Amino acid sequence: MSTPSPAPFSVCVYCGSRPGAHPAYLALAQALGQAIGQRGWQLVYGGGRAGLMGAVADATLAAGGRVVGVIPESLMRLEVGHAGLHELHVVQTMHQRKQLMAERADAFIAMPGGIGTFEELFEVWTWRNLRYHDCPIGLLGAEDYWNPLLAFLRHAVTEGFMDDGQMAMLSQAGDIDSLLDRLLAQRSHRGDDTLERI
Repeated sequence: MSTPSPAPFSVCVYCGSRPGAHPAYLALAQALGQAIGQRGWQLVYGGGRAGLMGAVADATLAAGGRVVGVIPESLMRLEVGHAGLHELHVVQTMHQRKQLMAERADAFIAMPGGIGTFEELFEVWTWRNLRYHDCPIGLLGAEDYWNPLLAFLRHAVTEGFMDDGQMAMLSQAGDIDSLLDRLLAQRSHRGDDTLERI
């Protein structure tokens, strides 16, 4: 009897359904997808084919990686669901979308995006702070995208509403490979039922 091969390391990427104002954002999404695919990892993302979402998915697929998308019915037309994925899960609500994405992930990366990306980042960060999961979280940006938010978060620490331990839950690195290496090294070995309490 053959032994089943282990599941690939699975990275959930939160990013914009728009391309953004600078070409560097699209290039970053393509480079991240290529790196995920070249490592033989799995991408989990919001299931769209527009903007940075589509770029990271297409690049992962082109590099040989596996891609899982999760999208609500109401956004299938708005975000144009990606038909070329290994798995595309169409769910009823945003809550189901975010939980399924989290359940399929070993690590999380937030790239440039808008209010949806911010919500996803803060929610999964809150879940880690509350010990609903112990999966690493990374920030990946271009054009100093995250710097204003990080400055505000440090202000929240100074004002006593956050602490350094919470800030340390967000990993950053100077390049994509260094960030991916860091997330892999920090991976948890949580049980599959960890997120059922959310």
